[in-house]
Amino acid sequence: MKKLSFLASLAIASILAACSPSTKIIGSWSSPEKPSTPYQNILVTGLSSNLVNRQAFEEELVATLGEDGVKAASSLTLIPLGSAKDKEGMAKALEAVRAAGHDGILTVALLDQTSETRYVQGTTTYAPMGYGGYYGRFGGYYGYYGPMTYDPGYYTTDKLYYIEVNLYDAQSEALVWSSQSETTNPSNLESFSHTFAGVVVDLMVKDGIIAKADSKK
Repeated sequence: MKKLSFLASLAIASILAACSPSTKIIGSWSSPEKPSTPYQNILVTGLSSNLVNRQAFEEELVATLGEDGVKAASSLTLIPLGSAKDKEGMAKALEAVRAAGHDGILTVALLDQTSETRYVQGTTTYAPMGYGGYYGRFGGYYGYYGPMTYDPGYYTTDKLYYIEVNLYDAQSEALVWSSQSETTNPSNLESFSHTFAGVVVDLMVKDGIIAKADSKK
């Protein structure tokens, strides 16, 4: 029974960890020289050699910005892969970005990926019952409640991802805004990128970097 209880605890913990990714901002910064008006047309570019991850994050951010009424596009639709690897290519890329009407460039970069092991304390419960039956004898009482009232502690490993997001002015190329976030236990790329995009865009609105459609009127 104890073994089953222990295994059940591990299984439940694994399910909860897999189904409950969380993203939180651990720091943000705004330039004192940022424009007084919010950015309205943003190009999103992921800094990753993994094309699948890059596309997922770019598309989620573009979609989330669009839901708030901010024009946005993925860099994959404007800048060919590998075309901006030198100064000449970068100059052409910036020219294309400006020609497309983008006033801001949002970059997304995975800074670090770590695993953190933590100990989860065991729990005890107390639920007295009426006298009689198995409750009246030690053997019956202990045999019934012993395995149920104590869950041994266990170790679990959290996966942590740290991502940096920067917004650059498309004309001056100056850094206007930056944030770092921490995501714990993402279950899959889709939920990871979706949760991440929502948190980042909400912070951009809060910091006055962009404005929702209803607040522009």
